[in-house]
Amino acid sequence: MTSLTLATAQSILAHALAAARAANMKPLAVGVVDATGQVIAFAKEDGTAGSKRSEVALGKARGALAVGVGSRSLMKTAETRPHFMTAMQAGLGVPVIPVPGGVLIKTTDGTVIGAVGVSGCTSDNDEAVALAGIASVGLVGDGG
Repeated sequence: MTSLTLATAQSILAHALAAARAANMKPLAVGVVDATGQVIAFAKEDGTAGSKRSEVALGKARGALAVGVGSRSLMKTAETRPHFMTAMQAGLGVPVIPVPGGVLIKTTDGTVIGAVGVSGCTSDNDEAVALAGIASVGLVGDGG
């Protein structure tokens, strides 16, 4: 697979939400973007807290994609090099949400074909369901 198809993105999304429901997580917003950052699939569950949860999910995905690392790695950068993170935020032109939950989607040979962003539960749980969704379609998730 060299690009992320709609069917694959929808499957990732469905499996991520199923994993969240199986674990009794809070309602989530989940976005899947292609390698250019364009939204391929998105869902916001009923009862998702906060009016900007969708933007946070997409910011996690697009930020990870823009920098080429999962958002867990971005969190580490924000903790150790806050001035660099501030400069990066300004220079990239896309929101970068530096907490877990933004996971790169890679082929088995390591090619990045998109990213998943999840928001609504703890950041660790957000990342876990993104990874579950990606693994469910035989692709590799990189949370950083």
